[in-house]
Amino acid sequence: MDSAALSAVKNYSASRAATQPSNTPGNSTFGRVAMDFAQTLAHGEQVAQQAMIGDADPHSLVQALAQTELAVETAVTVRNKVVEAYQEILRMPV
Repeated sequence: MDSAALSAVKNYSASRAATQPSNTPGNSTFGRVAMDFAQTLAHGEQVAQQAMIGDADPHSLVQALAQTELAVETAVTVRNKVVEAYQEILRMPV
């Protein structure tokens, strides 16, 4: 009986490490999406600054701005869907 309890504790402690959430933002799907969004915005800003001082060609500026616009539109669409789902949950009878 003691060996079975000890075996259960060992198995629990071994499986617990695999199920603990990671605190690094890059490991979750949402964390990766947020990091990609931030990188896209930063890249667009950097290219815009380079274009202002004459270091970037107009084509790369337009491309970076289009990517930034698409990222912002996607984020707004996701936010709208989340708000819509939340409002639908609030309308549900208890």
